[in-house]
Amino acid sequence: MTFQVNQFDSKDSRHPQPRKGVKSRGLIQNLKHHIFLFGVAISWGIATPLNAAERVTLQLGPFRQSVEIADLEEWAQTGELPPTLTPYRSLLTPQVQQVLNRRLQLDPNLAEKFINDLLLSTDGVRLLDQIGRVLPDSSLDQLKAALFLAARQGNGLSVLSFLRAYPEETVTINASSAIAIVLQMNLPYLQSQVVNPILEQELTMADTPEFAADFDPTVTGYQYVRERTLRLRDRDRDRAIPVDVYWVRNTSGPLVVLSHGFGSDRKFLTYLARHLASNGLTVVAIEHPGSNFSWLSGVSLRSNIGEVLPPSEFIDRPQDVSFVLDRLAKINRSYGSLRGKLNTEQVTVIGHSLGGYTALALAGGQLDLEELREFCQKRSPLERSPADWFQCSATDLQEDDVQLRDRRVVQVMALNAVTGHLFGSSGLAEVKIPTLLLTGTNDAITPSLEHQLRAFDQLSGLKYLLVALGGTHLSVTDRATLNEAVTSSTLVPELTDKDAEPLRRLFRGVSLAFIKQLTPEAQRYKPFLTPAYAQSLSTPSLSLRLSTQLPPSLTTWFQVLSVSNQKIAIRFPTLNHGAIGKIFSPFANSPQVLTQTDCCTGQLNQIFTNFMNVIAAFPDFNDSKSGKDSRQTRN
Repeated sequence: MTFQVNQFDSKDSRHPQPRKGVKSRGLIQNLKHHIFLFGVAISWGIATPLNAAERVTLQLGPFRQSVEIADLEEWAQTGELPPTLTPYRSLLTPQVQQVLNRRLQLDPNLAEKFINDLLLSTDGVRLLDQIGRVLPDSSLDQLKAALFLAARQGNGLSVLSFLRAYPEETVTINASSAIAIVLQMNLPYLQSQVVNPILEQELTMADTPEFAADFDPTVTGYQYVRERTLRLRDRDRDRAIPVDVYWVRNTSGPLVVLSHGFGSDRKFLTYLARHLASNGLTVVAIEHPGSNFSWLSGVSLRSNIGEVLPPSEFIDRPQDVSFVLDRLAKINRSYGSLRGKLNTEQVTVIGHSLGGYTALALAGGQLDLEELREFCQKRSPLERSPADWFQCSATDLQEDDVQLRDRRVVQVMALNAVTGHLFGSSGLAEVKIPTLLLTGTNDAITPSLEHQLRAFDQLSGLKYLLVALGGTHLSVTDRATLNEAVTSSTLVPELTDKDAEPLRRLFRGVSLAFIKQLTPEAQRYKPFLTPAYAQSLSTPSLSLRLSTQLPPSLTTWFQVLSVSNQKIAIRFPTLNHGAIGKIFSPFANSPQVLTQTDCCTGQLNQIFTNFMNVIAAFPDFNDSKSGKDSRQTRN
């Protein structure tokens, strides 16, 4: 059997023979790749309503919209955009066109045997499961039939030939599952995966004694927690902002403000709000009306990608917090149950995801829209993580010099924060107040390296880095408020069940200790801001680390990232060391050449030399292929 991958109907029709013993693996990997391409093509814009005989219907919650397959074929072949696809002009790039034209060429006479062999393998079962999630109305027989028919066609197996071969008039696609498959393959996520062993190796404390303390900060406090919802209206900005207030009879310390992420709501950290309040702190959970769950539910699938997250939200979110503090200051002085409970002159902001950006902006992080625009113009849509799409929405802001700092905010905690290039290369150096960042190394939404580790490196004040090795984007949030359909539909599933409880427990203790540093009890809580405490709560499936500085070897990574978008000519030797060779693939356009023009060769040679020295220092780096779990041996 022979196979090849063609793109843009290339005339190069060589049929390389696989080496003995690796034929099945090569074909399976190629088919895996095409299933991935299938998800890519779907997720980047197949959703315009038409009444057609042969169509794809995109389903996202209660929304269902369709597009003719013929329109996609026309655009893929000619590059001319049919009127029905015009709303998605910004997404249907040459890279996506390339994806739709790429084909897996099989010998038609042997295609049936190949598919049968594949479907009987472990890889085949997993592939069918993944396709089944994307096509929820499909039966196993329908999926097999589409694969058989598409594979036997003389022009090869492709995304479009699979859709054409599907044995129904309409192919219904679950958008969240299709997008989720693509999200796991984004370049920033893969880069973050490579630094995972570095974080684990250098942040692990060897031969540490068992952590001991005279009390447990994760235990619920003894005071009864009262809860109340306020609905505040900012008439100047025409925004209605609901807030939930949690407090007890005897309060002290700063006011704690919670800011949720995109598509979430003010209930996202309820468990934390009640825990902090039970220990004597007043907590206010804010809901941002321009990026909450209600907003997302009301967005039409016809919307331009820039309308899903309005650029104004990058300004309005921090201003929501400042507005709420103004109103709460007045309530604090009035008569009622909240009188004297709201210390708006000393505020700790805790934000998750887009809320993490909100917290850092309030802390003094300076937006750098010029650098952001440069990044968004150069970056291919197929190389972006979801957080990259979010941050690039800010490029349409009209005012470049935006001041969002609120001096009443004296501490911030940013959890799985969206940062990327929003603050440029130095904007977070303006954050001088104590800051704690949380990162999960399996976060495919806001990948660790691009969005938290580089941000942490920029911070100039007192800072803490909380690392969940194996944690995902939603691991720290309240499990009771999560949509199970969302958390179970990804190739790298969200870790939110009982396996994530050690992280939530650690964050209860660390967040309380962090906030208590502003009170007379600071020294009593200081031991819970140490590496030993975090490591003591680790489990075999979730290693937890706390540090006040990055591993020195990660400096090389930031050097690589800082030049990864430049046009540079540099050649490095062929690598045959398995996982080490894969490290360079995110940065290279070919196995040997990084980019095309001459510039900075000496500097980059030094960077890559340093980088290889860093990787060579980790003897366990290649253990992943042998199934070893180094976390278990170290914990």
